[in-house]
Amino acid sequence: MSQAEKLPTLKRHKLNFAFREKLNSVPEGFRHNYCYQCSACVADCPANNYSDSFNPRLILLKAILGFEDELIAPGSEIWNCTNCYTCSERCPQDVRPVDVIIALKNLCIREGKAPALVTTVSDSVLESGMTTKVTPLAEKRRSEYGLAAIKSSPVDDIKKILEDD
Repeated sequence: MSQAEKLPTLKRHKLNFAFREKLNSVPEGFRHNYCYQCSACVADCPANNYSDSFNPRLILLKAILGFEDELIAPGSEIWNCTNCYTCSERCPQDVRPVDVIIALKNLCIREGKAPALVTTVSDSVLESGMTTKVTPLAEKRRSEYGLAAIKSSPVDDIKKILEDD
């Protein structure tokens, strides 16, 4: 399947300038304004290579046009980004597509529209400082293999850092 065949056709859409301004207000979100749609970001993108629905160039186009309902949603294609930064290394305009995608993810979280798994992991970090729970079995296995016990994370420091936002 060619790259052009992978792209969904964009339905008629009225520009949503309010969404563009909202994205501009998120750190690094303003960068979408500089994308001139050259497609350099797509060439080596691992998510694009393995998913027919993920295309960083199309995500930036949707941001430019203001497709808020598609981008700011639990099922949005932005959640398929691997955050590998390959797109940013290839971009001739220094748009840093991954930073725009992260800004979009932050908007989703701010508006309570992140996937349930992201919320679960975030809650776990706030509770324990870790993305997963350490089970008694994990502790036993670590001991059997001569590994050190897992140290507790500075949860209060993590919360303080997050509050400063």
